[in-house]
Amino acid sequence: MSEKTITRAQLSEAIYQEVGLSRNESADLLEAVLNEISSALSRGEAVKISSFGSFAVRSKGQRVGRNPKTGEEVPILPRRVLVFRPSQLLKKKINDGPVASAKAGK
Repeated sequence: MSEKTITRAQLSEAIYQEVGLSRNESADLLEAVLNEISSALSRGEAVKISSFGSFAVRSKGQRVGRNPKTGEEVPILPRRVLVFRPSQLLKKKINDGPVASAKAGK
Protein backbone atom coordinates (compact mmCIF):
# COMPACT_ATOMS: atom_id res chain seq x y z
CA MET A 1 0.00 0.00 0.00
CA SER A 2 1.25 3.48 -0.80
CA GLU A 3 2.49 5.61 2.07
CA LYS A 4 1.51 8.90 0.40
CA THR A 5 -0.89 11.20 2.22
CA ILE A 6 -2.72 14.21 0.82
CA THR A 7 -2.62 17.15 3.24
CA ARG A 8 -4.85 20.19 3.66
CA ALA A 9 -2.08 22.31 2.15
CA GLN A 10 -2.01 20.10 -0.95
CA LEU A 11 -5.81 20.21 -1.28
CA SER A 12 -5.72 23.99 -0.89
CA GLU A 13 -3.01 24.22 -3.57
CA ALA A 14 -5.11 22.05 -5.90
CA ILE A 15 -8.07 24.41 -5.42
CA TYR A 16 -5.76 27.35 -6.13
CA GLN A 17 -4.53 25.71 -9.35
CA GLU A 18 -7.95 24.56 -10.61
CA VAL A 19 -10.29 27.38 -9.58
CA GLY A 20 -7.94 30.35 -9.72
CA LEU A 21 -8.78 31.80 -6.30
CA SER A 22 -5.94 33.29 -4.30
CA ARG A 23 -4.05 30.90 -2.02
CA ASN A 24 -5.71 32.43 1.06
CA GLU A 25 -9.18 32.19 -0.50
CA SER A 26 -8.49 28.59 -1.52
CA ALA A 27 -7.44 27.71 2.04
CA ASP A 28 -10.52 29.48 3.45
CA LEU A 29 -12.81 27.64 1.01
CA LEU A 30 -11.31 24.28 1.95
CA GLU A 31 -11.68 25.04 5.67
CA ALA A 32 -15.31 26.11 5.17
CA VAL A 33 -16.15 22.88 3.32
CA LEU A 34 -14.42 20.67 5.90
CA ASN A 35 -16.06 22.56 8.78
CA GLU A 36 -19.50 22.17 7.21
CA ILE A 37 -18.95 18.42 6.73
CA SER A 38 -17.72 18.07 10.33
CA SER A 39 -20.62 20.09 11.72
CA ALA A 40 -23.22 18.09 9.81
CA LEU A 41 -21.70 14.79 10.99
CA SER A 42 -21.54 15.96 14.61
CA ARG A 43 -25.27 16.79 14.38
CA GLY A 44 -25.89 13.22 13.25
CA GLU A 45 -26.65 14.12 9.64
CA ALA A 46 -25.38 12.09 6.69
CA VAL A 47 -23.15 13.82 4.14
CA LYS A 48 -23.41 12.66 0.52
CA ILE A 49 -20.96 13.91 -2.09
CA SER A 50 -22.07 12.94 -5.57
CA SER A 51 -19.58 10.73 -7.47
CA PHE A 52 -17.44 10.42 -4.34
CA GLY A 53 -19.33 8.76 -1.49
CA SER A 54 -21.27 9.28 1.70
CA PHE A 55 -20.29 9.80 5.30
CA ALA A 56 -22.57 8.86 8.17
CA VAL A 57 -22.37 8.50 11.93
CA ARG A 58 -23.44 5.16 13.34
CA SER A 59 -24.14 4.38 16.99
CA LYS A 60 -22.62 1.23 18.39
CA GLY A 61 -24.00 -0.30 21.55
CA GLN A 62 -22.07 -1.55 24.52
CA ARG A 63 -20.50 -4.96 24.10
CA VAL A 64 -17.96 -7.23 25.68
CA GLY A 65 -14.53 -7.41 24.09
CA ARG A 66 -11.37 -9.31 24.98
CA ASN A 67 -7.86 -8.20 25.65
CA PRO A 68 -5.98 -10.20 22.97
CA LYS A 69 -2.90 -10.52 25.17
CA THR A 70 -4.53 -11.75 28.37
CA GLY A 71 -7.91 -12.99 27.15
CA GLU A 72 -9.54 -10.91 29.89
CA GLU A 73 -13.07 -9.68 29.13
CA VAL A 74 -13.35 -5.90 28.90
CA PRO A 75 -16.55 -3.87 28.44
CA ILE A 76 -16.53 -1.66 25.34
CA LEU A 77 -18.66 1.40 26.00
CA PRO A 78 -21.33 2.67 23.58
CA ARG A 79 -19.95 5.11 21.05
CA ARG A 80 -20.55 6.80 17.73
CA VAL A 81 -18.35 5.89 14.77
CA LEU A 82 -17.84 7.49 11.38
CA VAL A 83 -18.68 5.34 8.37
CA PHE A 84 -17.65 6.10 4.77
CA ARG A 85 -19.24 4.38 1.81
CA PRO A 86 -17.59 5.10 -1.53
CA SER A 87 -19.75 5.67 -4.59
CA GLN A 88 -19.74 3.20 -7.46
CA LEU A 89 -17.87 5.76 -9.59
CA LEU A 90 -15.12 6.10 -6.97
CA LYS A 91 -14.84 2.32 -6.63
CA LYS A 92 -14.52 2.00 -10.40
CA LYS A 93 -11.91 4.75 -10.56
CA ILE A 94 -9.88 3.09 -7.80
CA ASN A 95 -10.07 -0.35 -9.40
CA ASP A 96 -9.28 0.94 -12.91
CA GLY A 97 -6.57 3.40 -11.81
CA PRO A 98 -2.83 3.26 -12.59
CA VAL A 99 -1.88 1.65 -9.25
CA ALA A 100 -4.41 -1.16 -9.74
CA SER A 101 -3.11 -1.72 -13.28
CA ALA A 102 0.52 -1.84 -12.08
CA LYS A 103 -0.33 -4.40 -9.38
CA ALA A 104 -2.23 -6.58 -11.87
CA GLY A 105 0.95 -6.86 -13.95
CA LYS A 106 3.00 -8.30 -11.06
